[in-house]
Amino acid sequence: MSEAKEATGSCCASAQTPEPTPAAADCCEAPKRRDWLLWGSATLVLVGWLFAVFGTIDDHHNPLGMFSAGVYELFNKMWWGMAIGAVFVGLLARVPRELVMSVLGRKAGWGSLGRAALAGVFLDLCSHGILAVGMKLYERGASNGQVMAFLLASPWNSFSLTLILIGLIGLGWTLLFIVLSLVIGLITGAMFDALTRRGTLPQNRWREELDEERPFAEQYAEFRQGLHVSPQGLVDVLRDGIAGSRVVIRWGLFGIVLAALIRAFVPEDAFATWFGASMLGLWLTLLASTIIEVCSEGATPIAADLMNRAAAPGNSFTFLMAGVATDYTEIMSIKDTAGSWKLALFLPLLTVPQVMVLGYLLNTFG
Repeated sequence: MSEAKEATGSCCASAQTPEPTPAAADCCEAPKRRDWLLWGSATLVLVGWLFAVFGTIDDHHNPLGMFSAGVYELFNKMWWGMAIGAVFVGLLARVPRELVMSVLGRKAGWGSLGRAALAGVFLDLCSHGILAVGMKLYERGASNGQVMAFLLASPWNSFSLTLILIGLIGLGWTLLFIVLSLVIGLITGAMFDALTRRGTLPQNRWREELDEERPFAEQYAEFRQGLHVSPQGLVDVLRDGIAGSRVVIRWGLFGIVLAALIRAFVPEDAFATWFGASMLGLWLTLLASTIIEVCSEGATPIAADLMNRAAAPGNSFTFLMAGVATDYTEIMSIKDTAGSWKLALFLPLLTVPQVMVLGYLLNTFG
């Protein structure tokens, strides 16, 4: 990977960078206080994981044992997604902002939204890895709509999870779920872009730093000529990727702690008992997907259980999609990256009604 970073792609100014951008100036400031949420969550996850490995308490009857078992299971499923996501973030930081936007498209419209949604579908990462990459795309100048389309269409549509879902619920239902998620991603992305043009939602501040658009082939040729792979360059990719994924790592670890606590005190068979193909079951599914923080690997088997044991395809789809739209890790990461509560909260506001309508139709006609 290139040893010389692009000036606008690094967070802090280097010797070759005349001055940091406005966005970089914020992130280069010395932290005024310790990130207690990050380090507190990391400590609890570490203690719970070690206790699961070396402890002797029966995890089926003791809350502490169930908590540690939940931490162990969730962390083992999530760490690789966070790690790969950090690598992608480090790599993406070295790609010129103009080149990224040349691929995704700068102009508002269905074409740009479609490319962003398809990029999410074909990127084989779990929800936490996708979130890290999505936040970096925002920093590279992607529009609000493109980022939302990318996030909504991608978390459980990766190749690996698609194959798992096919094995759990069948090819037909899997393809239908993928198509419906793309529809929601495109519609939500279009609404975000429309609200941004009206001034209801804030514009991406990084878009103002984009230079005049040039042909993709010309930009790619320049980028390719500047690439130099070296061991130190790879180390820099990992270091900057971890630093750039700090927001996602923080809320991901907190999510592990919260989900493990819920597992320790919520009966495991509640899904099959309460979440049938009814309006009550649909609303309870929405509530559960909002409260329970699970990664896409954790959501997939639960969604399959709602399909197969509760005979509720709409609940299954709702659990997958509402889990993305209402995920507090995602909401807080968007808020921290964009600096806007309004932008973050409009994600569930615009997405959940679509998910509920489609969930009701799937339960009724499925």
